Amino acid sequence: MSTPTQSAQSLLASREINHVVVLGANGTMGFGSGVLFTQAVPRVTFLARSKEKAEQGLAAAKAMVRSNTVGQRVDTGSYDDLEKVCGEADLIFEAVTEQLPLKQEFFARVDAARRPDSIVATVTSGLSINTLAEGRSDSFRKNFLGLHFFNPPNVIVGTELIAGKDTDPALLDFIELYSEKKLGRTMIRTHDTAGFAGNRVGFKVLNECAILAEQHGPALMDKIVGPYTGRALTPLATVDLVGWDIHRAIVDNIVALTKDEAHDTLVLPKYMADLMDQGTLGNKSGRGFFMRDGKRKLALIPGTDRYQPVDEIKMPDLSYIAEIAELHRIGRYDAAMAAFVAAKGPEADIARKVISGYISYSFHRVGECTDTITGIDLIMGQGFNWAPPSVLVDTIGLPETIAMIEKSGVPVPSILAKAAPGTRFFNHPTINVGKFFVAG
Repeated sequence: MSTPTQSAQSLLASREINHVVVLGANGTMGFGSGVLFTQAVPRVTFLARSKEKAEQGLAAAKAMVRSNTVGQRVDTGSYDDLEKVCGEADLIFEAVTEQLPLKQEFFARVDAARRPDSIVATVTSGLSINTLAEGRSDSFRKNFLGLHFFNPPNVIVGTELIAGKDTDPALLDFIELYSEKKLGRTMIRTHDTAGFAGNRVGFKVLNECAILAEQHGPALMDKIVGPYTGRALTPLATVDLVGWDIHRAIVDNIVALTKDEAHDTLVLPKYMADLMDQGTLGNKSGRGFFMRDGKRKLALIPGTDRYQPVDEIKMPDLSYIAEIAELHRIGRYDAAMAAFVAAKGPEADIARKVISGYISYSFHRVGECTDTITGIDLIMGQGFNWAPPSVLVDTIGLPETIAMIEKSGVPVPSILAKAAPGTRFFNHPTINVGKFFVAG
């Protein structure tokens, strides 16, 4: 960030961004990110496989925000135009399909066409920044970084900023401030590790719930790890929204490149792989863990490729959830989480193990994914809209959290074990923690 000798104003003035080129502009992250740039720069060029595809991206961008500015500031083209427009651009933003060889192919073309001072950013959700930059020019590597927006970018402000080993530190400072001031982002610097911070932690939880769903069913899992545990959208509904193919790409990448204390919870369940072979991809294919039959919601029957109406599934006694949700509704968050820790029954045990795993895994990633727990807190809160792990620790209480983690059979992070009694971990001046506790 800027120092006392370099004001924010002088840092922002150190570079000009007047023209942004978006590669992969017909994809959700492409046109969604393009919308953000139209708020700050006079010209944004959408490129896709064809001009028609880029026009489709522009139409989707207009529909996303219903703003005339988008149409006035965006021009479109195909990848045949890449060399020309990249030679004119101040920032080239890559959002093509999450495949390493494909991205590297585009970066070779960009490297040959760009100006030496232009910025190149990738929105990759977890591919290595250093690997993506291999073989590129010194100038490219110096001006290359990860700028990982979360979907949809016009709504979710949490953004990861990832440097490669050759990225100019001054460029990182500039992009961080530019993104905060011009694009309205909450910026979190993460290390160049598989999944970075948000997806590393978030997809661990999502995949663990998918594993448990094979035995307990998706409807029950989404009920017991639902909004009352500190999340806006239930876990398996999130996987359906993201897409099973995207989920698989993220967890497979993390499993291949890491070996940590919770490695097994990131291995894609075989039943998901088998169903994907049959075309099950989540909402984009019309079926995932859930599907719709008219107005009726159906849930996948464990061990099959069949579905049943959610309202016909016999649920165990989950009255504790309503009690906790009511405490959240009236703002008694400490009491609500105390009730969560004390709730009886096997379903409450499962929920506590998942939440204990979330807290434990997050704190264990400090030093590996981010420098401090604050980075993980912010990306989980502002990127996933989940209660940050530190908020859960503070709300439950430090000794109570450690006891819950131990009882769940999950390793206690040393940061928690060594913390002095009364330590509070979340101290963000502008975030009201109540926003994470949903009454439902």
